[in-house]
Amino acid sequence: MCDGLRKLGDIYNCIEELICTPGNQVSLCQKLQRKLVEEELGRSLVLLDLCNTMQESFIELRMSVRELTLAIKRGEDASVQVKAYIRLTKKAHKQFKKVSKKTTSDKIDCRVVKLLAEAREITISLLESVRYMYIARLRLKSTSCLLSKRIATPKRSLVSKKSKVMCEEEQLQELELTFKDLESGVELLFRRLIQSRVSLLNTLSS
Repeated sequence: MCDGLRKLGDIYNCIEELICTPGNQVSLCQKLQRKLVEEELGRSLVLLDLCNTMQESFIELRMSVRELTLAIKRGEDASVQVKAYIRLTKKAHKQFKKVSKKTTSDKIDCRVVKLLAEAREITISLLESVRYMYIARLRLKSTSCLLSKRIATPKRSLVSKKSKVMCEEEQLQELELTFKDLESGVELLFRRLIQSRVSLLNTLSS
């Protein structure tokens, strides 16, 4: 998914180069094409909102995972942190569904705008796939279950307890790194979207 986000950023970079060619700039400013460009500019706001929502969600989720890791290291009951994490995943899920509603477009003849529309649909599809990363909360539910079992069986050997805690910490650190990578990928995509949007606006105002 991270690789897909980076490749999408490269696609938008290529589209921006097409936008900036003299021939396409003249074509995009023609009356019919201009209308299509303006409509696509409006739809691009949906992508920016989606990326912004995803970035904020990943930041919150990383912080939540970090707090959970610290609780496990201290040997505390981490059920509160687990519940907080699950609430964040549900919140992010609802935000994504709310923002991604209006994304359809009519038949497009302009080559550059058609490329933008296709890239937009791919972007929404990929971001929706990224959303399924939130299913990782199931792993944290399992962690919660393991914690409760450890607390309920005080006779378990110290070595066994330490090994289990280390395993849980490694899983959480891996999850935190995954969120960080996805956050970086979405941030890169966001910047590329802004750049292509600015190029289109500059073309229309030239």
